[in-house]
Amino acid sequence: MILEYSDQLWVPQIKSWRLNERHYGKLQGLNKKETAEKYGDEQVHIWRRSYDTLPPLMEETDEGSAANDRRYAMLDKRDIPGGENLKVTLERALPFWQDEIAPALLDNKTVLVAAHGNSLRALAKHIEGISDEDIMDLEIPTGQPLVYELNDDLTVAKKYYL
Repeated sequence: MILEYSDQLWVPQIKSWRLNERHYGKLQGLNKKETAEKYGDEQVHIWRRSYDTLPPLMEETDEGSAANDRRYAMLDKRDIPGGENLKVTLERALPFWQDEIAPALLDNKTVLVAAHGNSLRALAKHIEGISDEDIMDLEIPTGQPLVYELNDDLTVAKKYYL
């Protein structure tokens, strides 16, 4: 839609599973209220916002397991997690940064990343060098473009929202 609106349909688009939303394991598909009633508000907050606390993991045989989703058939099932925290989400997203985004930026190209909240938080952690503790408080508003102006070494020179 952005490319069409800006009359730039010729600009290449790269889609990758590495930018998908994080996998909440056995919490996947549950609403926050029901999950909080079952596990408690504090535990749900920890699962949702902490860097390295995993949610209850899905088994490959569980209904809804990504390991059996045809969209991920090209991946080795061992690479498909049963659930993710932000650390695992970053480990998944980082190769896309290293293989696609960083080389394009180093080639002086402008890059637009459209992704889900937690994959964006993971990339922001990497780009900004945010600590494991501080990442819990990072909020990236939905639908509000975040701009990074980067130095030649890809460190942040300026960050702002449009």
